[in-house]
Amino acid sequence: MQYDVIVVGGSFAGLSAAMYAARGRRKVLVIDAGQPRNRFAEHLHGFFGQDGRAPSDILDEARAQLLAYPTVTVIEGRAERAAIAGTGFEVEMDNGEGFGATRLVLATGVRDILPDVPGLAGQWGKTVLHCPYCHGYEVAGGPLGVLATGAMSLHQAELISDWGDVTLFANGLFEPDADQARVLEKRNIRFEPAKVSEVQDDGSGGLVVRLDGDRSASVRALFTAPRNVMTSPLAEQLGCAFSEGPLGRAIVVDDKQQTSVPGVFAAGDAARLMHNIAFAVSGGAMAGVAAHQSLVFG
Repeated sequence: MQYDVIVVGGSFAGLSAAMYAARGRRKVLVIDAGQPRNRFAEHLHGFFGQDGRAPSDILDEARAQLLAYPTVTVIEGRAERAAIAGTGFEVEMDNGEGFGATRLVLATGVRDILPDVPGLAGQWGKTVLHCPYCHGYEVAGGPLGVLATGAMSLHQAELISDWGDVTLFANGLFEPDADQARVLEKRNIRFEPAKVSEVQDDGSGGLVVRLDGDRSASVRALFTAPRNVMTSPLAEQLGCAFSEGPLGRAIVVDDKQQTSVPGVFAAGDAARLMHNIAFAVSGGAMAGVAAHQSLVFG
């Protein structure tokens, strides 16, 4: 089946891209694996007009609004392969079904690789967090922790100290040099070098961080900056260029979200190194507009 635009990914960037392509009266297919990155978070913050809502509720409403456009189809499943086919593209699903399109938008997202600390994964999106702008206001004013993933975590601790009293848990990964020690002192950040053996819910909405040596510390929330990887192989299969960041790769795009492969656009967390829902929606809108305009003027 042939479409004008296939959007792979049905979260914030993908639905935004599909909406704009649909408003250009183009035939659009959205392929959604149903695994948005923020599915672990109960509430979303800092997104204009939607502060405090559940991400799943926003996505459900956005999908319903998108399906009101008669040229849109949304299917559930995972796109496993993509290839250039003539003047367009072919996308194959995990069940073997195939679709064709003249333009392709990759809104495939990334997957977080959490530090290997017992108890951490179960608290991810609740009291183990990554973005202070998304979650910091709600836990501000109390003791906060930063679980290091490397020496760069010092910068995360500096930032988060604007929200509360911070302890940087180095987890045995590094010792601060003289310059770093001065930064810690200037920002009143406590440095804990010991390895973290476990994190546990304290039963009152916070966390107990257990350390080697039978010690522990209590925090309202623990921030960390996990590495991330692409959730989909499609960009690599198509030959898209990537850039390397401190926490992972991103698909290279221009100011219109065009990748290095003509006719392939990308948006969302897979296509930028700084991640935020508002950025994802903005990038998706541009990708949808640019994909439509490329069909008109290309």
